[in-house]
This record gives sequence, structure tokens and C-alpha cells, in this order.
Amino acid sequence: MLTLPTPDGNLETYDLVGDPLNPRAPRVPFTRTAFAAAHVISDPLRERNPWDTRPAVDWDTTLRFRHSLWDQGLGLAEAMDTAQRGMGVDWQTARTLIERTMPEAKMHPLKPRVACGAGTDHIPLEDLTTSAKIQAAYTEQAEVIEAAGGQLILMASRAFTAMNADCDAYRRVYRALIDGAAQPVILHWLGDMFDPALAGYWGYGDVGLASDFVLSLIAEKPAKVDGIKISLLDQSHEESFRARLPEGVRLYTGDDFSYADLIAGDGIRYSHALLGIFAAIAPAAAQALEALAEEDLSRFHDLLAPTVPLSHEIFRSPTRFYKAGIAFLSWLNGQQEHFIMPAGFQSSRDITHYASVFRLADQARLLAQPELAERRMKTLLSLHGI
Repeated sequence: MLTLPTPDGNLETYDLVGDPLNPRAPRVPFTRTAFAAAHVISDPLRERNPWDTRPAVDWDTTLRFRHSLWDQGLGLAEAMDTAQRGMGVDWQTARTLIERTMPEAKMHPLKPRVACGAGTDHIPLEDLTTSAKIQAAYTEQAEVIEAAGGQLILMASRAFTAMNADCDAYRRVYRALIDGAAQPVILHWLGDMFDPALAGYWGYGDVGLASDFVLSLIAEKPAKVDGIKISLLDQSHEESFRARLPEGVRLYTGDDFSYADLIAGDGIRYSHALLGIFAAIAPAAAQALEALAEEDLSRFHDLLAPTVPLSHEIFRSPTRFYKAGIAFLSWLNGQQEHFIMPAGFQSSRDITHYASVFRLADQARLLAQPELAERRMKTLLSLHGI
């Protein structure tokens, strides 16, 4: 039994359900493409001045976590915002991560798909003052990813919004990057709830106009676009956008609130997945996708429905701090030995949040080792005087 804080500032007892799902390989191929966006695990013994220097990474543990996702049939979205790109993890660290991950993925027996984030974050914003400079920055990272054998995800860049770029600047840069890629790319539309610096992306403050622009960009050469990840947390927008995509171009949902319904689809169209929450709920996500492939929609929803309240809590406003909840669950589940994040990011959430995540993860059958999770939760509580 635990004594946990509540959002209203009180304490209450909690008895664990303690009925975890068993992670396993899928019985059948999935009918949806599913990328889990994974976090980076720090090495606290080597960390120095975490707010001011590059992070010290525990590479072995970070890669083991990726293997755990692949073992369950999930693909990997590498070096994305879930890995704290621009929020504690710099490009040099991300590059090393990509170059270490790709050989591991190639040797894995399930041959998982891995797509990697290419951005402009190695160049200071004040130096990215033209579309040509933004394109050159993207290209530098894209060449590294392709040399390692990764598929490109063209991450949203703060450089566009910092220079108040119009849609023509976006078109010039994205057209060149899409056309020059070795294989079809995944576009990335990250809303300002995930990163306030991305407000007005694609050159429009209006989401409808921005959607029209992106769709026109894709329609120019749809064979060069694998899909687009949309993280606007707006189910109706995603469904209407999805219906307008050219044949063969995937909609990768980044909606960590409505993913279950969007992946299930409306009977005609459905979304694929590129989600941070899938790293935290991997056993439920993988087994739900298996059920969907076996046309067992009831089991699909039975597995995912309990994860939705958990995801709402992890991704609650300020949404950009969601990475802390993912690392917290990794620690509770014994996938890492500590709860320390690059740049001390674990301090971005409060103890009542972590208590809520604990309860909801237990109820979603996602505390893999309940006794270990309880001991670690007690440790965190004691640090907060509880």
C-alpha cells in the first residue's frame, strides 16, 4: 500500500492492481505502421553542469530500451523531440545516437523500421536568417542520417518561425529536401502545444490555410513522401486532413490523446502511428496492433482504452514536458536505474503528476514489475517529504 498525493493537495492510500501485460513478439504482422519515439537515458555519474553542457548518455541502457521496443514489433522514431532535441539534447548527441542505433536495428531479427529526425538545431537561430541557410542546415543532418541508413523525418524547425518565413520559403526548402532524399521522407507538423516556438508553422497562423499549403506541397510529388506526422491534438482536423492525402501517402498520428480511434479508423481511412506515448505503453500498443491485425477490434480497444487517461496525464499542459513522464515510467519499469534526465528535465513535473502517472500506469497494466515500481515510487515520495 502506498500513500500518494492528489492534485488537490491531499494524501490518499492506493493499493496496486499489479496485473502487468507481458511484453512479447507479435504473432502476426501489423496492419498499421507504428513508430515509437524513444527517450535518451542519462549517465548520472558522468553528468556535469547539466543545464550548461552536453548530456552524458548511458549508451548501453539507451540502446537496450530501443531493443525492447523492437522486440515487440514496433518501429523507432529516433532522435526526435521525445529524445529532448532542443530541450537538453544537442545535435552532436543526437548524431551519435543515430549512428549507434542504426547498426543495432539492422542486426535485429525483426528488421524494425527506423526513421530519424533531421533538423537545423546544430546552427544558432540567429545564424539561420535565409531559406538557403535553413536548407543547408537540414541537408547537413540529412546526409548524416542517410549515411547511417536511416529514413528521414524532416523535423519542424524553429528557424522558419524565428525569421517569420512565408510559405514560399517553406516550399523552397522542403521541395529541395524532399526531392534530394534517398527514399521517401516523413514530414513533421508539430503544434505549438509541443513547442511554443513553432506557432504559425508553414507560414500561416490559420490551421486551415497551413493544411492547404502542406497538402499542395505533398501533391506535387506524392511518391517522394512516405507520410506526414501531425501533432496538433485535434482529431477532427486529422481526420479531414487524412481524407485529402494522395493515395499511398500515410497520415502518422502524433495525437497522444485520440490515437486509439485514429488508428482504428472510420471504416474507410485510418492513421498510422508516430507517437511518444507508444514508448511508454509499448506492451499495450503492440498487442493492440496485433489484435487489430487479427480483426479483433474489441480487444484492440480493451487494450488501448486504459492507456488513454495515462496519456492525457503524461501529455497534459504544458505538453512540452511530456518527456518526463516517459522517462519516469522507464525508471519504474526497471528499464533504467535512475530518474535523471538530460538538463535535469525530470524537474519539469511535480510530484502529484508523477503520482497520477503511477496510478494510471498500474490501472493500464503497464507497471511491468509492480513491487519494484512500488519501491521506486516510495523513494521519489520520500524525496518530496511524503
